[in-house]
Amino acid sequence: MAVVTSFVKWLELKKYQLEVTFSVYIYTPIEKFIFWSFVFLLAGLTVITMVLYLPHHIIFLINRACFYARGDSVDVLEMTKEALAQGALNPGVADTATTTIASAVEAATEMVRDL
Repeated sequence: MAVVTSFVKWLELKKYQLEVTFSVYIYTPIEKFIFWSFVFLLAGLTVITMVLYLPHHIIFLINRACFYARGDSVDVLEMTKEALAQGALNPGVADTATTTIASAVEAATEMVRDL
């Protein structure tokens, strides 16, 4: 309960600082409503933008860091497609395809474990 109380006091302090900085305390009620509407609109748009685009950007940065740390990335899906294509074209190569798929799964597991 103390955490909630301290957070409410912190919010009240920030509201007071904003009102003093932008002279909101001298506005009429209609002007205050318009001002706070813009503040909440901009805050809402910022939160929506962070929720929509920030995860994609973080994943992009992680992938870029992994690329710089390791070099080319291992494309597990492409390796699996190639292994299945070899097994379908040459039925005698089914053991090779199985080992290729197993190595692809092992490489993916190792990559995920390192992350």
